[in-house]
Amino acid sequence: MAVVRKTITLTEQQGDWVKTRIASGDFTNDSEYFRDLIRRDQARNAQLEAVRAALIEGEQSGISPRSADDILQAARERLKADGTIPA
Repeated sequence: MAVVRKTITLTEQQGDWVKTRIASGDFTNDSEYFRDLIRRDQARNAQLEAVRAALIEGEQSGISPRSADDILQAARERLKADGTIPA
């Protein structure tokens, strides 16, 4: 994978924060810390896009003939079956 070199400017407080994160042992250097931030941002963006797509799909699917109580009950049963919530 090709490497692109970037120069960034931080406030003193931000620079101190990065140094603290490195000193704590969570990261070995500045680049590792920033790459981690970028990966987290990418993952968050992917989650948001998935939610947006689900909302659009739901909106386009039309109005359900089921009642709100029926939908909630089906969701609870699905979560219980998945083990997400206790039976």
